[in-house]
Amino acid sequence: MLTHIKCYGASELLGVQQLSVQQPSIQQLNIQQPGIQQPGIQQQFRFGSKIIMQKKFSRVNNYSRWVYSITGKSFNATHPLRLIFSFLFLLSFACGNASAQSRPSYDGGKGTAPVYEGWTANDDGSFTMLFGYMNENWEEELDVPIGPNNFFSPGQADQGQPTHFLPRRNRYVFKLRVPADFGNEEMVWTLLTKEGVTQQAYGSLRKDYTLRPITMMSEGGTVGGGSHNGEDVQTNKPPVITLQGSEVRTVKVGEPLQLVAIVEDDDKPLPREYRLGAFSEDDTPQERFEKAMRAPIRGTVDRVVGMYFAWHVYQGEGEVTFDPPQGKTWEDTRAFQNSPWSPFWQPPELPEDGRWVTTSTFYQPGTYVLQGRADDGGLVSDVEVTVHVEAR
Repeated sequence: MLTHIKCYGASELLGVQQLSVQQPSIQQLNIQQPGIQQPGIQQQFRFGSKIIMQKKFSRVNNYSRWVYSITGKSFNATHPLRLIFSFLFLLSFACGNASAQSRPSYDGGKGTAPVYEGWTANDDGSFTMLFGYMNENWEEELDVPIGPNNFFSPGQADQGQPTHFLPRRNRYVFKLRVPADFGNEEMVWTLLTKEGVTQQAYGSLRKDYTLRPITMMSEGGTVGGGSHNGEDVQTNKPPVITLQGSEVRTVKVGEPLQLVAIVEDDDKPLPREYRLGAFSEDDTPQERFEKAMRAPIRGTVDRVVGMYFAWHVYQGEGEVTFDPPQGKTWEDTRAFQNSPWSPFWQPPELPEDGRWVTTSTFYQPGTYVLQGRADDGGLVSDVEVTVHVEAR
């Protein structure tokens, strides 16, 4: 049965008992999990419904042997040098990108730093500041309630900032409007990390923090390091979201809540695959394998360009599930993840009339804020729903 599970580390995939290297972060892959690796065991690597690689494990003369099968053809690695070469591929793949191999990465146990992204000018003379954050963890999601560990100053501590923090880099998460006469003042977002370290982001109207659409798309990976900056990118407008129903809902624990959002877009920018990893119809099986295992080496973040809409928890500490499962709105750059920044990700099929229907279920009482994000591959728009969850 195909399930979404955590994959073994690189040494276990190769059948090696001990290695003189530090294990990389555990990855998630959509694979057929056979249990303990034994000769004859097979694994399937997929993206979407398409099998991109199958491999069968065996031993030959005390050497680990993997037979790779891609689109009906196969090749193997039994020679020690090939074994080492395969291991290096797997190690690079598991780390996510080349630079990650030279610095620590963490599944959990670390904190979150607030980020000031910049500001935009409004037609009425006021300004909008945009903030995001960087959660150092690859897996752990953090909850930091509004209070002494999560506050703004000066003024009200609660400025609508998130209290639930998804893994890794999250850009343009929320907006804070300031008046036309804000001048040289600052809005400071303070977060106290799990290590007890105070992290602050200083929002100001300095010129070098001015945000334009092309700047936001470049930082998010749409421009692809400058190689994709055509008319479709230059004239792109953010999606428009219309929420059906009230912005405030009340449900009981375990009671399904349907969320419907209608998304309209200008069909820009044009769809584009991940520039370093997409398969070509002309690729040989070995070329497909090498692309599958290649670390996403780049100077700037890259992404697949395509429309999608996804809900996630913005505030609230209890467990929430979504059906269908939602794409990641954070920059998960590891291969085979449900994220536009992941090699081999494919955008979902667009629903008829742009109507995205999702069912959410809450398992603990409390007040939650869900944020829905429409991302056209370049610019984003958000909508929020407050949900009061009562005990049964």
